[in-house]
Order: sequence, then structure tokens, then C-alpha cells
Amino acid sequence: MIYLDNNATTYIADEVFEAILPYLKEEYGNASSIQHKKGRAASHAVEYAKTVVANQLNAKPKEIVFTSGSTESINMVLKGVFERYHLKGNHIITCETEHKAVLSTCAYLEKKGATVTYLPVDKNGQIDLQLLRSNISRQTILVCLMAANNETGVIHPLEAIAEICQEKETLFFCDATQYIGKEKLDLQCIPIDIICFSGHKLHGPKGVGALFIRRKSKPIQIAPLFHGGNQENGLRGGTYNVSGIVGLAKALEVIDYSTHVKELRDYFEETLMAHIEECCIHAIQFPRIHNTSNVLFKYVKGSELMTKLPNIAISSGSACVSGSRDPSHVLKAMHLSDEDAYCSLRFSFSRYNTKNEVDVVVQELIDAVTKIRDSSPIWQLYKSGNLG
Repeated sequence: MIYLDNNATTYIADEVFEAILPYLKEEYGNASSIQHKKGRAASHAVEYAKTVVANQLNAKPKEIVFTSGSTESINMVLKGVFERYHLKGNHIITCETEHKAVLSTCAYLEKKGATVTYLPVDKNGQIDLQLLRSNISRQTILVCLMAANNETGVIHPLEAIAEICQEKETLFFCDATQYIGKEKLDLQCIPIDIICFSGHKLHGPKGVGALFIRRKSKPIQIAPLFHGGNQENGLRGGTYNVSGIVGLAKALEVIDYSTHVKELRDYFEETLMAHIEECCIHAIQFPRIHNTSNVLFKYVKGSELMTKLPNIAISSGSACVSGSRDPSHVLKAMHLSDEDAYCSLRFSFSRYNTKNEVDVVVQELIDAVTKIRDSSPIWQLYKSGNLG
């Protein structure tokens, strides 16, 4: 199996696996039970992990909250901000290409009285910054825009968005799930108010994530999603997932920011387009995270193509909606037809992939696409110039 579905989840790094093991076996204490050595060891591990996460983001340890992952964090922030700020306003701004965790939560909040603006994108997945600025009003309590799209890799202009939100005195929440671990993010240089990310997207364990909430002179108010003990200063009740937290911190410590993955991705795209006609890369000329390639193979259904590639792990979009029969909402928002959306596949690379694997994948794609098109009446009509 050649694994090119790293935007869905990643291989757990060996160093991360080794770091986790002691906290599953010997150091199994509850981090809130600091009256004894086992509990204090767990507590120290959690506090050290906060320092690691904070250092990676150029933030403060007290600004870090551990969660079960980005879906929980997104629910916590959107619902929690709406609950605490509804007397100030009920307006939230997001984007049509956001992850379903954002879109579904916003739809829920609309039923609770929220007004949500869904910014459109152009054919390259870019938002209009002037449209963002003009939509922020006195009723706007939150702007929620992702750092990088999980299906196309398209990067939003974070610094410009943060500046607009500062100017308008509106909170900026950024889902950085696909960004952290691939690109460096300095929160002293880019004044985002809140970000979230998940461990399993950066060669860490599943079931753990982190939330950054900037400490300001006027504290950001977020109602807790879970009530329980006083963990995380009452923001998130529940027993700490110590092994997961340790694993997340180790994954951040061993991040590889070399150009290896970008070189693989670029080589893949160049080779693919040189050997397969009517093949294009979505948003190829625009800023993208360096591991992601969303490819349109004209007149070749992605679902059919994947069945021809049983030894290659790829996807037709977000893992969270993989069972849906609908075309990708991201590609539709980028003005693709249903047909072209269904004919697009996502390839997402990691530092564990090799050039030899890319060569194998490209050759198998060439063979599979050729075989499908050779038996396709639509392709024959297109080639003869009689289609449409």
C-alpha cells in the first residue's frame, strides 16, 4: 500500500510512539491527582507539553488548551463564543469552503438565532478581502476562516485577515488543522485570536488536539462545551488524555520542515500533467500547503479510478464526508461543475513518501486512466470533437 491520504490522517512517527508508551503503562497516573507521584508525573508531562506547543507557535503555555481534536475545538469555540457574546451581536462570518465541522456547527447556531455570512470563493479558492471587510458589522462577534483547505490545500491570507479583524475589533478564529506541521506559524507576527489543530494530522496520535486562545487585556470569553472538573481552568472538564498530549507535543518537536514533501508533490504534478491529457491541478498557481494536490481527470469518475488503484490510498475529498454521494462542496464552491467535481481526486503526501512511490503511482494512474477512457463513449465523443 502506498499511502497518499495524509490530509485524512498520518502515520504515527516512531519517536512519538516511543514517547507515548510509558504513559500507557508505567506512568498511568491521572494528571489531576497531584497528591501522589504518579499523578504529579502525569501533571508535569501535561505542563511540559503545553510549553512545547506554545514554543512552536510563539505563544504562552497558559494560552494552550488540550482537546480531543479540531472538531471538538471548533464546536467549543463557535458555540462558546456565540453563547458568551450574543448580547453584543449574533453575526458570524465564515466561508463556503470551510470544513464540515465549521459549516455544520454554523448551521446549528443559525437555528439558535445566529446570523451567518458564508463568504464565496473564486475558481482558485480565494476569498475577497474587501468583501470580508465590508461584511463585518457591529453585530459581528467572530470571523472563522481556516488556514489551509483540507481538500485543495489552498491557503488563506492569514496576516491580512487578522489585520482586518483587528481593525474591526472582531475575534478571528482559525482552523489550522491542515496548516500546523506543514508551515510555520508565529502568533506574535500574525495576531490570530484563536486557533485549533489535531495531533493525527502531523504524525501524532488520534484523539488529541490543541486550542490556542490569546490572552488579552479584555479576556476572550468562551463558554465550555464540556462541564466537569476544573481542568483547563474550567474551560474543558474531563480527565486529561496524558498519553495523547505527550504524543502531540513530541510530534511537534520532531516536525520536518525540509523541502522533501514539496519536491515530491511538485514532481508528481509535473509528471502527471506531462503524461495524462486533460488533467489539471486545482489552484496550481496559488498558495497551497506543500503536500496537497487535488487533480481533475476529465471524464474519469474519481470513484471508478480509485477502484482501479487498490494499492494506493487516496481520497475524493474530506474523510469526514467520504460516504456522501454529493460532489465536494469545496470544489462546487470553486465553480466546478458536478461532473468535474466527481472527476477530481486528492493526493496528500508526507515525509515518509518517496520518489519511487511517486513514480509507481503516476504509472498506475496513467494505466488506469487510459483503460477507463478507452472504454468510455463520452471520451470518444470528446476526442472526435462531437461532445457538447
